[in-house]
Amino acid sequence: MRNISVGINGDWCKKLLGCKIVYVRASHFEGLITTIVGYVLLAITLIVCHGLAALVRFQRSRRLLGVCYIVVKVSLLVVVEIGVFPLICGWWLDICSLEMFDASLKDRELSFESAPGTTMFLHWLVGMVYVFYFASFILLLREVLRPGVLWFLRNLNDPDFNPVQEMIHLPIYRHLRRFILSVVVFGSIVLLMLWLPIRIIKHIFPSFLPYNVMLYSDAPVSELSLELLLLQVVLPALLEQGHTRQWLKGLVRAWTVTAGYLLDLHSYLLGDQEDNENNANQQANNNNNQQARNNAIPVVGEGLHAAHQAILQQGGPVGFQPYHRPMKFPLRIVLLILFMCVTLLLASLVCLTLPVFTGRWLMSFWTGSAKIHELYTAACGLYVCWLSIRAITVLLAWMPQGRRVILLKEWKKRGMDKIMKTLIVAVLLAGVIPLLLGLLFELVIVAPLRVPLDQTPLFYPWQDWALGVLHAKIIAAITLMGPQWWLKTVIEQVYANGIRNIDLHFIIRKLAAPVIAVLLLSLCIPYVIAVGIVPLLGVTMEMQNLVQRRIYPFLLMVVVLMGILFFQIRQFKRLYEHIKNDK
Repeated sequence: MRNISVGINGDWCKKLLGCKIVYVRASHFEGLITTIVGYVLLAITLIVCHGLAALVRFQRSRRLLGVCYIVVKVSLLVVVEIGVFPLICGWWLDICSLEMFDASLKDRELSFESAPGTTMFLHWLVGMVYVFYFASFILLLREVLRPGVLWFLRNLNDPDFNPVQEMIHLPIYRHLRRFILSVVVFGSIVLLMLWLPIRIIKHIFPSFLPYNVMLYSDAPVSELSLELLLLQVVLPALLEQGHTRQWLKGLVRAWTVTAGYLLDLHSYLLGDQEDNENNANQQANNNNNQQARNNAIPVVGEGLHAAHQAILQQGGPVGFQPYHRPMKFPLRIVLLILFMCVTLLLASLVCLTLPVFTGRWLMSFWTGSAKIHELYTAACGLYVCWLSIRAITVLLAWMPQGRRVILLKEWKKRGMDKIMKTLIVAVLLAGVIPLLLGLLFELVIVAPLRVPLDQTPLFYPWQDWALGVLHAKIIAAITLMGPQWWLKTVIEQVYANGIRNIDLHFIIRKLAAPVIAVLLLSLCIPYVIAVGIVPLLGVTMEMQNLVQRRIYPFLLMVVVLMGILFFQIRQFKRLYEHIKNDK
């Protein structure tokens, strides 16, 4: 009997421990799920209390409960739209791209169990970047298409659009319907532009995939720095260029014109005003008629799109243009959607293969058959493709002047000079300064936190440079947003001049030389003190090692404290002068 009882108790303990393990695993989502469930329960409670207050005619309590319900509702919608939706997009992007990196769901599960917070943050970050670029592309489409074509999408640039007011006035089921529709649309686009192209690439080019991504490396913060470098530096640097945006806009317009004439939807996509561009009087009449239409509420004959815009705008400017409705209009819209899907699929195939193939081919001249992280190859390929397209457009612009002018005058007087100046500035501002900044960051922050005193830290120049680029971008952004001082003035002047009017002497004398001098002094002075002066004092080797490893964060702390002290002294002097002048 004793053995039986012990066996029963042992099984019961195993089941209890198993339940606890399951609960511990499930608790990784505890913060997000608890927050959402708490908001929902609190909203339901407020609705019930509001109904009871209305039933017993407590007007003040009813108003207070109504305000509380609005606050809870807006908070819940903000959490869902800014937190949950990008997280869903990030996870769906990861799941659809598993074959691209030769990974499986088991690998993602192990990664999540080892570092749940970091995994959730990275997926949320990727989802936010995806949503941001999707919204940017929609804004670009609005500049090309006829007003009223994208009536089913919210216009973020509309001055009458107020997201908080929309959250307050629209009921919960409308927001839930929009959320489900957004998830379906974004998820379908991911399937079309990521999962399906990967399947096609694996079928046509079996040896091209998977991408070489080193998920586990001895280099500190390697994957995180590279992903942030691609998402926050490479893509914005390409997409924020005026030429790149104009090229993309031109491609969208060319595709729209082609699809419009093939399907007889030119009036629907671009409007009728383009047919009268050569007639100034007709243009003026069209503009006057368009202004009158914008100030009037559309009637039923103008279509469902105008009526829907009028309902959403609630009497404001609708921004709708009438169009010619051809025969078999629904069938033409379906064919337009199919044509758009095929175009997006082909564009995705080109974007997934051409930059990586170009980057691999170029990297093979330096590294041979060694495998390189695909973020490096993709970034290199993107810039090479951008430079090639830019060179072609410049040559096409110079072609009317003749080949002799291009080869002799422009190339010698302007081309080579600007190219050499640009290369020197790029080496200094995008090479030397980020490398020194990343090395200083690793000596001050990374090495003291990650490497014990009995181990020797290892430095990776590529990783230091990648982190330095990110830090340089952050410092430049903070400087431009801060008060006026010499560094902000110099950066604004360099940005205003651009590449066309680049001033190499000004950049080296005012920007590169002072910054490099400060970074070199920050790196060299602590090293000279730790290696040259401390051993002369006759201290032990352990103390010398401690000083060498901790002098960088110690001196940083001293500099920060001295800066705060001087700032407070100056503020007290100003306060004293102000009080003395008042008296």
